[in-house]
Amino acid sequence: MDPRRRFGNKAENLAARFLVSKGYKILKRQYRTRGGEIDLIALDGDEIVFIEVKARTTNEFGYPEESVTRDKLRKIQATAELYLSKSKSLNSPYRIEVVAVEYQKGMDPIITIVPVVEV
Repeated sequence: MDPRRRFGNKAENLAARFLVSKGYKILKRQYRTRGGEIDLIALDGDEIVFIEVKARTTNEFGYPEESVTRDKLRKIQATAELYLSKSKSLNSPYRIEVVAVEYQKGMDPIITIVPVVEV
């Protein structure tokens, strides 16, 4: 497996465990369509949450959440709407979040949930 993919999978697994500890229920992982991919789809109460996981080992090029562009968010939203229509949940409340994972030498990773305010 490609080292970048392995790193991404490790971060997604860590993010999923963190979200479950916060009361989320993971519904799907790596949901793919022709138009895009959503790393995690979860349920938080009665709200569906579409989650982009970003991880960094250094902040030299910015924080993980800063790498999620407006274009990426539009793709996530379009993919989310496709998921909702296919699962017959089109009228369900939903939101998009970024889970930022920052690895630091000799320390536990810092995990932050960043709500997306607008797309």
